[in-house]
Amino acid sequence: MQFPRTFVMGATGRIGMILRKYWDEPTISWQARTPQSGGGWVVLDPLGDPGALARAAGGCAAILCLAGVVPGRAGAGAPGAMAGNIALAEAALRAAEPGARVLLASSAAVYGARPGLLREDDVPAPLSEYGRAKADMERRGAELGAARDVAVSALRIGNVAGVDAILGGWRPGFRLDRFADGCTPRRSYIGVQTLARVLRDLIVAPDLPGVLNIAAPGAIGMGDLLDAANLDWTPRRAPDTAIAEVRLCTDRLVRLTGFGAAESTPAAMVEQWRETGSGTGSEDIRGGRH
Repeated sequence: MQFPRTFVMGATGRIGMILRKYWDEPTISWQARTPQSGGGWVVLDPLGDPGALARAAGGCAAILCLAGVVPGRAGAGAPGAMAGNIALAEAALRAAEPGARVLLASSAAVYGARPGLLREDDVPAPLSEYGRAKADMERRGAELGAARDVAVSALRIGNVAGVDAILGGWRPGFRLDRFADGCTPRRSYIGVQTLARVLRDLIVAPDLPGVLNIAAPGAIGMGDLLDAANLDWTPRRAPDTAIAEVRLCTDRLVRLTGFGAAESTPAAMVEQWRETGSGTGSEDIRGGRH
């Protein structure tokens, strides 16, 4: 199927750069705030110049909004900074033409500390300011999309192997929670190359649900992921507040795109990550909602 004209907001972020590595389509425009090397870039400020954003997105069948405010980044701790997630989503919706589709990058943080398998129909119960902002973004996006005849899908993206606090955050002396049963925190993960394939499949899909979990089926132990990468780590006793498992239900996603058996293994995710390089981060990872 031919790839439709697509505008990617926030393309200089980590996921955006992954997509540029694996997506080679002349119908894609990539938004940045400052000039970048390579082709296909559109330089503009989505909030400061909505007119330029609308012109850049004109004629596009889809807008993928990866732009947002992430905890730990410069300026993210300023009062009200997380509201930027809502403002950027609104900008994407206002730039989209009637009949177009907007995919909003959301987060598993909207589920809060709810136990068990996390389904898209569960009522959001975020605990963090970031999670609350993403939940508000989803709600506002759905309202504005309905008002403007724009289809909206909120993508609740799980941990991306290498764009996370484990592989992406590893460094010598890394410590990781371990529970009484000997297990480390288990999370829903997806490999970087698999993520690019899945998002491409969603762009070309004829119809999408309003909310969609994005992860490979199952859950992976963080310690298993580090072991697969041959990265040393030191166990520490998990505190009572640690969350043993955060597992996203992927039934909806599997109906839209297939998953090979190997794509859900730690070894496969590590291999995909190594194609894009590694990063650095915290040396002390507790069993929070990473």
